[in-house]
This record gives sequence, C-alpha cells and structure tokens, in this order.
Amino acid sequence: MTNALTPAQILALPAMVDAKQAFAALNIGKTLGYELIRANEFPVEVIPFGRVLRVRKADLLDFLNLNEPANDDAPGLRPGAESAQAPEGAAA
Repeated sequence: MTNALTPAQILALPAMVDAKQAFAALNIGKTLGYELIRANEFPVEVIPFGRVLRVRKADLLDFLNLNEPANDDAPGLRPGAESAQAPEGAAA
C-alpha cells in the first residue's frame, strides 16, 4: 500500500501529478487505483499522456475539499494598487 499524503504534502504537489501520487493523495493502493481507472470510476479525471497517466492537482483538491492557500507573493496587481498602464492618449 502506498503511504498516504498529508494535506500539506498534497498542497505542495505540482499542477499535474502522476497516477501513483494521486493514489497516495486519496490513500488508496496501486492495484485499486488502476482498477478504478480501468473501470472509469476513478473519482477525478485521469488524463493519459502516452503511457503516463496524470491527474490535475486542482481536481484532487476539489475532491478532497482542500483549498489552495492564497499566494500573496504572486505577481500582479493587488487590490487598490495603482495601474502601471499608460495614461489615455499616451503612446505605448
């Protein structure tokens, strides 16, 4: 049986995880996981990339009812911040 992942470990996964990581996030074994995939009963969408099976982390988070932490360090505008756009009529 695969070692189950903690919520913190699940949140730290990349955007696309392989099937075995998804099984660990769901706390199910490899045999059951592949059986569910073959029967089209896996609880989240499985995306084949050649011979590799991937699952979206966002789908896992939704299924497990986990929320992605807010990333206040993400680039972009913050609420109330001034826009970096040129004034109207100015050449770009």
